[in-house]
Amino acid sequence: MAQIAGIKTFFGPILILTLLYLSTLAFSSSFLSKQKEFDYYLLAVQWPGTACKSVGKCCDTNGCCDSSAPRSEFTIHGLWADYDDGSWPACCFKSDIANFDINQILPLLGDLQKYWPSYSCSSTSICHGRKGLFWAHEVKHGTCMFSHIKDEYTYFTTTLDLYTKYNITKMLDSAGFVVSNAASYPLKDVVAAIENSVGASPTVVCSKGAIKEIRICFYKNFEPRDCVIGSNANYDKLYWGSCPKYISLPSCAPIAKSQRSTLTWSDEDDETRNAIALASI
Repeated sequence: MAQIAGIKTFFGPILILTLLYLSTLAFSSSFLSKQKEFDYYLLAVQWPGTACKSVGKCCDTNGCCDSSAPRSEFTIHGLWADYDDGSWPACCFKSDIANFDINQILPLLGDLQKYWPSYSCSSTSICHGRKGLFWAHEVKHGTCMFSHIKDEYTYFTTTLDLYTKYNITKMLDSAGFVVSNAASYPLKDVVAAIENSVGASPTVVCSKGAIKEIRICFYKNFEPRDCVIGSNANYDKLYWGSCPKYISLPSCAPIAKSQRSTLTWSDEDDETRNAIALASI
Protein backbone atom coordinates (compact mmCIF):
# COMPACT_ATOMS: atom_id res chain seq x y z
CA MET A 1 0.00 0.00 0.00
CA ALA A 2 2.87 2.35 0.81
CA GLN A 3 4.33 1.68 -2.63
CA ILE A 4 1.02 2.49 -4.34
CA ALA A 5 0.69 5.66 -2.29
CA GLY A 6 4.20 6.64 -3.38
CA ILE A 7 3.31 6.15 -7.04
CA LYS A 8 0.20 8.31 -6.61
CA THR A 9 2.29 10.98 -4.92
CA PHE A 10 4.81 10.94 -7.78
CA PHE A 11 2.34 10.92 -10.67
CA GLY A 12 -0.28 13.18 -9.07
CA PRO A 13 1.38 16.53 -9.94
CA ILE A 14 2.28 15.27 -13.44
CA LEU A 15 -1.34 14.24 -14.06
CA ILE A 16 -2.63 17.61 -12.88
CA LEU A 17 -0.18 19.52 -15.10
CA THR A 18 -1.08 17.31 -18.07
CA LEU A 19 -4.80 17.94 -17.57
CA LEU A 20 -4.21 21.66 -17.24
CA TYR A 21 -2.17 21.68 -20.46
CA LEU A 22 -4.84 19.76 -22.37
CA SER A 23 -7.59 22.01 -21.06
CA THR A 24 -5.59 25.05 -22.17
CA LEU A 25 -5.25 23.61 -25.67
CA ALA A 26 -8.96 22.86 -25.78
CA PHE A 27 -9.78 26.37 -24.55
CA SER A 28 -7.48 27.91 -27.16
CA SER A 29 -8.84 25.81 -29.99
CA SER A 30 -12.36 26.93 -29.14
CA PHE A 31 -11.32 30.46 -30.09
CA LEU A 32 -9.35 29.61 -33.21
CA SER A 33 -11.10 29.32 -36.51
CA LYS A 34 -10.19 26.36 -38.68
CA GLN A 35 -7.30 27.94 -40.60
CA LYS A 36 -3.89 26.41 -40.98
CA GLU A 37 -0.72 27.99 -39.64
CA PHE A 38 0.64 30.73 -41.90
CA ASP A 39 4.00 30.44 -43.71
CA TYR A 40 5.49 33.93 -43.49
CA TYR A 41 4.94 37.61 -42.67
CA LEU A 42 4.41 40.23 -45.35
CA LEU A 43 4.88 43.96 -44.69
CA ALA A 44 3.08 46.12 -47.26
CA VAL A 45 3.84 49.82 -47.59
CA GLN A 46 1.92 52.11 -49.93
CA TRP A 47 2.88 55.21 -51.90
CA PRO A 48 0.58 58.21 -51.15
CA GLY A 49 1.29 59.82 -54.52
CA THR A 50 -0.48 56.89 -56.17
CA ALA A 51 -3.05 56.10 -53.49
CA CYS A 52 -4.33 59.67 -53.26
CA LYS A 53 -4.96 59.95 -57.01
CA SER A 54 -8.11 57.89 -56.56
CA VAL A 55 -9.42 60.02 -53.68
CA GLY A 56 -12.04 62.62 -54.62
CA LYS A 57 -13.16 63.82 -51.20
CA CYS A 58 -11.73 64.23 -47.71
CA CYS A 59 -12.82 63.15 -44.27
CA ASP A 60 -11.35 63.04 -40.78
CA THR A 61 -9.75 59.62 -41.28
CA ASN A 62 -8.25 60.15 -44.74
CA GLY A 63 -4.46 60.44 -44.79
CA CYS A 64 -4.57 62.20 -48.16
CA CYS A 65 -6.21 65.15 -46.42
CA ASP A 66 -4.18 65.11 -43.20
CA SER A 67 -1.24 67.50 -43.18
CA SER A 68 0.46 65.51 -40.40
CA ALA A 69 0.75 62.42 -42.61
CA PRO A 70 3.95 62.22 -44.72
CA ARG A 71 3.15 62.70 -48.40
CA SER A 72 6.66 61.99 -49.64
CA GLU A 73 7.19 58.77 -47.68
CA PHE A 74 5.78 55.30 -48.02
CA THR A 75 3.21 54.61 -45.31
CA ILE A 76 2.10 51.30 -43.84
CA HIS A 77 -0.71 49.32 -45.39
CA GLY A 78 -0.37 46.36 -43.07
CA LEU A 79 1.55 43.40 -41.71
CA TRP A 80 -0.06 40.20 -42.93
CA ALA A 81 0.27 36.49 -42.29
CA ASP A 82 0.49 34.81 -45.70
CA TYR A 83 0.70 31.36 -47.25
CA ASP A 84 3.31 30.39 -49.81
CA ASP A 85 0.60 29.82 -52.42
CA GLY A 86 -0.34 33.53 -52.34
CA SER A 87 -3.46 33.17 -50.21
CA TRP A 88 -3.83 34.31 -46.61
CA PRO A 89 -5.85 33.67 -43.45
CA ALA A 90 -7.92 36.30 -41.63
CA CYS A 91 -10.02 36.53 -38.47
CA CYS A 92 -8.33 33.55 -36.87
CA PHE A 93 -10.09 34.00 -33.53
CA LYS A 94 -13.82 33.56 -33.17
CA SER A 95 -14.18 35.34 -29.83
CA ASP A 96 -13.96 38.96 -28.73
CA ILE A 97 -10.17 38.69 -28.87
CA ALA A 98 -10.54 39.44 -32.59
CA ASN A 99 -12.39 42.69 -31.90
CA PHE A 100 -10.44 45.90 -32.40
CA ASP A 101 -10.02 47.83 -29.14
CA ILE A 102 -8.56 51.28 -29.66
CA ASN A 103 -7.91 51.62 -25.92
CA GLN A 104 -5.08 49.10 -26.30
CA ILE A 105 -3.18 51.37 -28.72
CA LEU A 106 -3.88 54.88 -27.38
CA PRO A 107 -0.13 55.51 -26.75
CA LEU A 108 0.54 54.69 -30.43
CA LEU A 109 -2.13 56.84 -32.07
CA GLY A 110 0.23 59.68 -32.96
CA ASP A 111 2.54 57.33 -34.87
CA LEU A 112 -0.35 55.42 -36.40
CA GLN A 113 -1.98 58.57 -37.76
CA LYS A 114 1.34 59.68 -39.23
CA TYR A 115 2.84 56.44 -40.53
CA TRP A 116 -0.22 54.19 -40.90
CA PRO A 117 -3.05 56.37 -42.24
CA SER A 118 -6.02 55.24 -44.26
CA TYR A 119 -6.47 56.71 -47.72
CA SER A 120 -10.23 56.22 -47.76
CA CYS A 121 -13.33 57.75 -46.22
CA SER A 122 -15.24 54.47 -46.17
CA SER A 123 -15.44 51.98 -43.35
CA THR A 124 -13.84 48.68 -44.25
CA SER A 125 -14.59 45.05 -43.48
CA ILE A 126 -13.49 43.67 -40.13
CA CYS A 127 -14.10 40.39 -38.33
CA HIS A 128 -17.55 38.91 -37.68
CA GLY A 129 -19.12 40.55 -40.74
CA ARG A 130 -18.88 44.07 -39.37
CA LYS A 131 -17.28 47.26 -40.63
CA GLY A 132 -14.87 49.63 -38.90
CA LEU A 133 -11.73 51.69 -39.15
CA PHE A 134 -8.76 50.83 -41.37
CA TRP A 135 -6.71 49.80 -38.32
CA ALA A 136 -9.49 47.43 -37.24
CA HIS A 137 -9.39 45.90 -40.71
CA GLU A 138 -5.65 45.25 -40.34
CA VAL A 139 -6.19 43.61 -36.95
CA LYS A 140 -8.23 40.90 -38.67
CA HIS A 141 -4.92 39.89 -40.30
CA GLY A 142 -3.10 40.38 -37.02
CA THR A 143 -5.28 37.85 -35.23
CA CYS A 144 -3.67 35.12 -37.32
CA MET A 145 -0.32 35.99 -35.74
CA PHE A 146 -1.48 35.88 -32.12
CA SER A 147 0.26 32.55 -31.58
CA HIS A 148 3.51 34.48 -32.27
CA ILE A 149 2.53 38.11 -31.62
CA LYS A 150 0.57 38.04 -28.39
CA ASP A 151 -1.96 40.86 -28.75
CA GLU A 152 -3.22 43.89 -30.64
CA TYR A 153 -0.72 46.32 -29.09
CA THR A 154 2.23 44.08 -29.97
CA TYR A 155 0.91 43.67 -33.51
CA PHE A 156 1.01 47.43 -34.07
CA THR A 157 4.37 48.02 -32.35
CA THR A 158 5.94 45.12 -34.28
CA THR A 159 4.69 46.56 -37.56
CA LEU A 160 5.92 50.06 -36.73
CA ASP A 161 9.34 48.65 -35.78
CA LEU A 162 9.65 46.74 -39.08
CA TYR A 163 8.55 49.81 -41.03
CA THR A 164 11.25 51.89 -39.32
CA LYS A 165 13.99 49.27 -39.65
CA TYR A 166 13.30 48.56 -43.33
CA ASN A 167 12.70 52.12 -44.52
CA ILE A 168 11.75 51.75 -48.18
CA THR A 169 11.67 55.51 -48.76
CA LYS A 170 15.30 55.87 -47.68
CA MET A 171 16.37 52.81 -49.66
CA LEU A 172 14.99 54.20 -52.90
CA ASP A 173 16.17 57.73 -52.24
CA SER A 174 19.72 56.50 -51.58
CA ALA A 175 19.63 54.62 -54.89
CA GLY A 176 18.59 57.78 -56.78
CA PHE A 177 14.89 57.04 -57.16
CA VAL A 178 13.26 60.33 -56.25
CA VAL A 179 9.70 61.64 -56.36
CA SER A 180 8.91 62.92 -59.84
CA ASN A 181 5.90 63.35 -62.10
CA ALA A 182 8.14 63.23 -65.16
CA ALA A 183 10.77 60.56 -64.53
CA SER A 184 10.30 56.81 -64.82
CA TYR A 185 12.62 54.12 -63.52
CA PRO A 186 13.40 50.55 -64.61
CA LEU A 187 11.38 48.15 -62.46
CA LYS A 188 14.34 45.76 -62.22
CA ASP A 189 16.55 48.55 -60.82
CA VAL A 190 13.99 49.48 -58.18
CA VAL A 191 13.72 45.84 -57.14
CA ALA A 192 17.53 45.48 -57.07
CA ALA A 193 17.87 48.53 -54.80
CA ILE A 194 15.51 46.98 -52.27
CA GLU A 195 17.13 43.55 -52.57
CA ASN A 196 20.54 45.07 -51.85
CA SER A 197 19.24 46.82 -48.72
CA VAL A 198 16.93 44.15 -47.35
CA GLY A 199 18.78 41.04 -48.47
CA ALA A 200 15.70 39.52 -50.08
CA SER A 201 13.48 40.19 -53.08
CA PRO A 202 10.29 42.24 -52.65
CA THR A 203 7.03 42.31 -54.57
CA VAL A 204 5.99 45.53 -56.34
CA VAL A 205 2.36 46.43 -57.05
CA CYS A 206 1.57 49.18 -59.57
CA SER A 207 -1.42 51.21 -60.72
CA LYS A 208 -1.34 52.83 -64.17
CA GLY A 209 2.44 52.55 -64.31
CA ALA A 210 3.05 54.09 -60.88
CA ILE A 211 4.26 52.31 -57.75
CA LYS A 212 1.25 51.60 -55.56
CA GLU A 213 2.78 49.26 -52.99
CA ILE A 214 6.05 47.59 -52.14
CA ARG A 215 5.95 44.42 -50.08
CA ILE A 216 8.80 42.80 -48.19
CA CYS A 217 8.57 39.41 -46.54
CA PHE A 218 9.92 37.74 -43.41
CA TYR A 219 10.36 34.34 -41.87
CA LYS A 220 8.62 33.84 -38.53
CA ASN A 221 11.77 35.03 -36.75
CA PHE A 222 11.47 38.29 -38.74
CA GLU A 223 14.53 37.64 -40.83
CA PRO A 224 13.93 38.80 -44.45
CA ARG A 225 13.06 36.21 -47.08
CA ASP A 226 12.12 36.38 -50.76
CA CYS A 227 8.44 37.17 -51.23
CA VAL A 228 8.21 35.01 -54.33
CA ILE A 229 9.47 31.43 -54.16
CA GLY A 230 8.93 28.40 -56.35
CA SER A 231 5.68 27.35 -54.71
CA ASN A 232 3.86 30.67 -55.19
CA ALA A 233 4.27 31.29 -58.90
CA ASN A 234 0.62 32.37 -59.15
CA TYR A 235 1.29 35.10 -56.61
CA ASP A 236 4.29 36.19 -58.68
CA LYS A 237 2.17 36.43 -61.84
CA LEU A 238 -0.66 38.26 -60.06
CA TYR A 239 1.35 41.08 -58.49
CA TRP A 240 4.37 41.50 -60.74
CA GLY A 241 1.99 41.57 -63.69
CA SER A 242 0.59 44.92 -62.55
CA CYS A 243 3.88 46.74 -63.27
CA PRO A 244 5.37 47.72 -66.64
CA LYS A 245 9.13 47.64 -67.29
CA TYR A 246 9.42 51.32 -66.33
CA ILE A 247 7.59 52.67 -63.30
CA SER A 248 7.07 56.08 -61.72
CA LEU A 249 7.03 57.54 -58.22
CA PRO A 250 4.57 60.46 -58.54
CA SER A 251 4.19 63.32 -56.10
CA CYS A 252 1.11 63.61 -53.91
CA ALA A 253 -1.18 66.51 -54.78
CA PRO A 254 -3.05 67.73 -51.68
CA ILE A 255 -6.83 67.75 -51.84
CA ALA A 256 -8.45 71.19 -51.49
CA LYS A 257 -10.26 72.04 -48.27
CA SER A 258 -13.38 72.87 -50.26
CA GLN A 259 -13.65 69.20 -51.15
CA ARG A 260 -13.98 68.09 -47.53
CA SER A 261 -17.03 65.97 -46.79
CA THR A 262 -18.70 64.77 -43.61
CA LEU A 263 -18.10 61.11 -42.79
CA THR A 264 -21.01 59.15 -41.36
CA TRP A 265 -19.87 57.29 -38.25
CA SER A 266 -21.46 54.21 -36.73
CA ASP A 267 -21.79 53.96 -32.95
CA GLU A 268 -18.60 51.89 -32.79
CA ASP A 269 -16.67 54.32 -34.96
CA ASP A 270 -17.95 57.26 -32.91
CA GLU A 271 -16.25 55.77 -29.85
CA THR A 272 -13.04 55.36 -31.83
CA ARG A 273 -13.24 58.92 -33.14
CA ASN A 274 -13.62 60.28 -29.61
CA ALA A 275 -10.59 58.26 -28.47
CA ILE A 276 -8.49 59.72 -31.31
CA ALA A 277 -9.61 63.22 -30.37
CA LEU A 278 -8.62 62.65 -26.74
CA ALA A 279 -5.24 61.26 -27.78
CA SER A 280 -4.46 64.39 -29.77
CA ILE A 281 -5.01 66.75 -26.83
